[in-house]
Amino acid sequence: MERIVDMVEHQVIAAVRSEEELAEALGSRVNVIFLLMGSIGNLQELVTKVRDSGRRVFVHLDFIEGIASDRSGVQYIANHIHPDGILSTRNHLIGMAKENGMKAIQRLFLIDSTAIRNGMKAIRSSGADAVEIMPGLMPKVIRELTEMTELPIIAGGLIREEEEVHEALKAGALAVSVGEPDLWQMKL
Repeated sequence: MERIVDMVEHQVIAAVRSEEELAEALGSRVNVIFLLMGSIGNLQELVTKVRDSGRRVFVHLDFIEGIASDRSGVQYIANHIHPDGILSTRNHLIGMAKENGMKAIQRLFLIDSTAIRNGMKAIRSSGADAVEIMPGLMPKVIRELTEMTELPIIAGGLIREEEEVHEALKAGALAVSVGEPDLWQMKL
């Protein structure tokens, strides 16, 4: 089975929040797109558009309107929408996605040492394929986490400059998810 590290060719991941941003991401260098928007009415179309472009797509379950964050919602996405995987802050959804044959990225908000400890427990129990840590402006924490887990680390949140992308990658992140369209064109 393909690993997330094998899916990431361009280390900048487009985190898109609108159809306009999606169009921009599809014209960029990125090969992985995180959909942070959508609804039961248009999710299939959005995922198909990304997949048809030859890119990988991960759906953020916490942001999809009209699809419940429960077992039936995860099964619906796996059986009818067919993204490459999902993202979520919720452990139980990560586990359900894995049960349904999807890749799953656990999103963690790391605000203090307790959040780091609890986050490590969460990823061990969820069976996640990768971890997205937020905010991504923490090279020291990225280094620490790469020593604490073998899972690929994706840095995300508050990254607005090329230098910040480079710092996260140098610290050991597999990739950096950014919502700044200018960064989607970065040459790495």
